[in-house]
Amino acid sequence: MKLLSLFALALPISESFSLMTPLSIRTDNTIKVPAPPVLDVPEVPEDHDILLRAARGEDVRRTPLWMMRQAGRYMKAFREYSDVIPFRTRSETPSIAIELSLQCVKRYGLDGCIMFSDILTPLTAIGVDWDVVKGKGPQVTTDLSTREGINALTELGNVDEKLPFLRETLEGLRKITEGKTTLLGFVGSPWTLSAYCVEKGGTKDCRNFKRMMYEEPEMAKELIDKMAVMAGNYAAHQVDCGAQVIQIFESWAHHMSPKDFEEFAKPAAKKTIEIIKSKCPDTPVIFFANGGSAYLELQQDMGGDMVCVDWQVDMAVARETLGKEIPISGNVDPGVLFGTEQQIREAVRECVKKAGGPGAKHVMNLGHGVRQGTPEIAVEWLVNESKQLSK
Repeated sequence: MKLLSLFALALPISESFSLMTPLSIRTDNTIKVPAPPVLDVPEVPEDHDILLRAARGEDVRRTPLWMMRQAGRYMKAFREYSDVIPFRTRSETPSIAIELSLQCVKRYGLDGCIMFSDILTPLTAIGVDWDVVKGKGPQVTTDLSTREGINALTELGNVDEKLPFLRETLEGLRKITEGKTTLLGFVGSPWTLSAYCVEKGGTKDCRNFKRMMYEEPEMAKELIDKMAVMAGNYAAHQVDCGAQVIQIFESWAHHMSPKDFEEFAKPAAKKTIEIIKSKCPDTPVIFFANGGSAYLELQQDMGGDMVCVDWQVDMAVARETLGKEIPISGNVDPGVLFGTEQQIREAVRECVKKAGGPGAKHVMNLGHGVRQGTPEIAVEWLVNESKQLSK
């Protein structure tokens, strides 16, 4: 394990950045890199793996909590980095990725730490060029709208050689979070990754990929299948590096009809989960389809361990649709965090109650990521209310 970048050094800005905020930029254009932060042991020590156990479907004493985009621009400490350092530099420099992953965990005492990265990160390893452009979001420059482009994709191969920062980041995080909180890794779903590539970035209607799906369905399925294999192996590599739970993000599920999901997305997502489970049978897998609450019944047999639901469905309806035996995650509306303390605490209590009560095969989460501009105190209210609801 390489821990060099985790300890006190003085390196050029172009090579490394401070592990602690605020950034310590010196007059000689270098940044001091101090030792990694120390997380507190939970007030109830056995809660250190409460999220891991809940994701497996085990009975726990209270509902554990983490949040999608918990490492984000709503935090002033995070903006110290995001305002001056490009996204890929942040996510692919282990010392920075570790710091950004831990800021929110240290601040709020969350039950889960998810590594700071992007669903597009592994695309580099299979021959896809991409970047995150400030003000535009993810941009893909490799053309995968043709069979020639799809055929040119390589296998994931040796991730330690192609994406060496990943192991250093996850091993560093696991060292710090061990006995304190659960470490999550994640991947994009095969369909969403394929759509991103064909659309070459964000899209309002996904028209280019949908055109491929209807005009060249076999070609679309070939691309999706390649992504399924890559995502499964990439997730398994994350587990090998220290991740304890994997979440699959079907981020663009809102672009699919139930029929589209069943024909194109679901078989590939199940294949990804099968690959993960074949290599890491004891690792819980959470499936999240953003905007997929319209077809929750199609997610009952994904093959994973937990289904995360978005905020556009009532939790009671989601629980009834999925059944009491399927562990569920979600689904407080992230917009509620712009409300009052009373409104936020009430939303948490309502969500937990409708999910079946504290510890009832439920992991508290938002129904989407924490939004920019969310008051930090609002997140604190949500976390505190969730933690005090126990059996």
